[in-house]
Amino acid sequence: MIVWLKILGVIFLLVTSKIIILSALFYREVRNAQKKDPAAKSFLEVLLLYQGLHALIYHRQAHFFYTIRLFFLARLISQFSRHMTGIEIHPGARIGRDFFIDHGMGVVIGETAVIGDGVLLYQGVTLGGTGLEKGKRHPTIGNNVVIGTGAKVLGNITVGDNSYIGANAVVINDVPPNSTVVGVPGRVTKQDGKKIEVSLDHIHVLDPIMQTIEELEKRVRELENRGN
Repeated sequence: MIVWLKILGVIFLLVTSKIIILSALFYREVRNAQKKDPAAKSFLEVLLLYQGLHALIYHRQAHFFYTIRLFFLARLISQFSRHMTGIEIHPGARIGRDFFIDHGMGVVIGETAVIGDGVLLYQGVTLGGTGLEKGKRHPTIGNNVVIGTGAKVLGNITVGDNSYIGANAVVINDVPPNSTVVGVPGRVTKQDGKKIEVSLDHIHVLDPIMQTIEELEKRVRELENRGN
């Protein structure tokens, strides 16, 4: 009985120490998740149960080993993370601070992807390549970018700061800062000339084709009224 109590005490100490260390190292990321996810109920819930945060924790470890050229160990950690979280981040990808993946199942981030600070990804996002070429072949994502559910950002392109990529968009060209992109292929539209906020509702993203159609319909009505 005493032996089991000692074992349980050691386990409790190890778990508590791990929680304290992770809380210190990933404090900003946890607070960021609480800010961006209305379903987050507590700091401890995010720290222990959010797969997006766990994928980032594993990636920080894998990326360290990748930078010192221990590629097999780095890939081993990333594959373990993939099976545990459903999120695949290549250990070579560079990710900034305050990064958050909401839900996250099916997210794929390629080897040469570069992600800035304050980026938010939803489930099913792919930051991928477009061919077998060597060198930089994955996108560079600026600061405070939001990429919606199922969006694909492909190739060595740049998405400017404060931009919003709509759900299921396919982006294959550079995106200027403060832009909204929707459709297949992705088309840049305006959001009332304002900076995109991370709280933007997906259903309120403007479609440039619909904007053009509405402008044409308005023009036709004006011409018809003149004819009358």
